[in-house]
Amino acid sequence: MIGIIGAMEEEVLALADMMEGVESTKIAGMVFKKGMLNGREAVVVRSGIGKVNAAVCTQILADIYHVDAVINTGVAGSLKNEINIGDIVVSSDALQHDMDATGFGYAPGVIPRMPVSVFVADKKLVEAAKAACTEAVPEIGVFEGRVVSGDQFITDKDTKKRLIDTFDACCTEMEGAAIAQAAYLNGIPFLIIRAISDKADDSASMDYSEFERKAIEHSVKLMVNLIQRV
Repeated sequence: MIGIIGAMEEEVLALADMMEGVESTKIAGMVFKKGMLNGREAVVVRSGIGKVNAAVCTQILADIYHVDAVINTGVAGSLKNEINIGDIVVSSDALQHDMDATGFGYAPGVIPRMPVSVFVADKKLVEAAKAACTEAVPEIGVFEGRVVSGDQFITDKDTKKRLIDTFDACCTEMEGAAIAQAAYLNGIPFLIIRAISDKADDSASMDYSEFERKAIEHSVKLMVNLIQRV
């Protein structure tokens, strides 16, 4: 079974409408919709915003639904000039940019007493997602690279520059690395897919609202294509 964590209610509802034999269960304030999506058993859920919601959601998928893989979709701010609004980023790995134990001598992003702090996405899922992007939404750019997450919506150039200089990431958002860490702890393959909604700078708030509708459309097309490949 594939666990799909969506960021936007409209995206989750669109995927659920395509499912057969849907069973809905509310756990921890989240509605999990289980059924058949494009011939594959799947459970679709909106986690809510932020790392805690994302981690709790992933743990429920592991404990209750025993998923074989977790795919997280949503939007993100670009951290590279060549990645433009509307493009897709497929995660090579993920880390938490707001994990800061530098006072104890750790590098930024390092989680104390964890064997790893950079969580590597499943290679088969990465390749399947890139192929699905090319087929389902050929008109947009697709990039593979690092996703960084933190409990903040990045809207200033100074913070953006710090994330670029420190982590060499492709995009920034608020859930992916928490999902990656929870998946890692449970031994579950994962993938993060992000549609770029803004440039993570002073224009971010304006760009996001204009792009949301297209992001949902692209995400649904991509997921329907991807689910049959995994």
